Amino acid sequence: MGTWTRQELQEAHDAFAAAAAESGRTGDWSIWADRFTEDADYHEHLYGTFHGRDEILAWITETMSTWPNSEMTQFPHTWCVCDEEKGWWICEIQNRFDDPGDGKIYEAANITILKYAGDGRFSSEEDVYNPGNFAPMVKAWMDAKAADPDPFS
Repeated sequence: MGTWTRQELQEAHDAFAAAAAESGRTGDWSIWADRFTEDADYHEHLYGTFHGRDEILAWITETMSTWPNSEMTQFPHTWCVCDEEKGWWICEIQNRFDDPGDGKIYEAANITILKYAGDGRFSSEEDVYNPGNFAPMVKAWMDAKAADPDPFS
């Protein structure tokens, strides 16, 4: 048996997903960063590794406030597996842009590995993805956005 109950692990995961949704909606990434311990590590294969909640918050705030990332505001979980013994969540998360005006969904997936630390917080996140899958999706979204007669609506 693991250190935490399945209920605690599920509640932590649900709070993490809700925090990402709220941060995407509001642009306040402190909501999401608060789901990590003070000494957490975040491994992002394209951007590098960030140590500590403050460093994670600084990076995510800058990254997600810069266009076109600022238009990527939804992060639905396609599927998740919980390793109850280790307290880990492995999830496929879609990185979805706002509708550019054509009604289509523009998203690309990453695999996220979250390591639970207790008290509703995670001590580590690692995101694994292929940037080659993101680039054409971002270009297609940008083309659709440019075709919108009122792109700031």
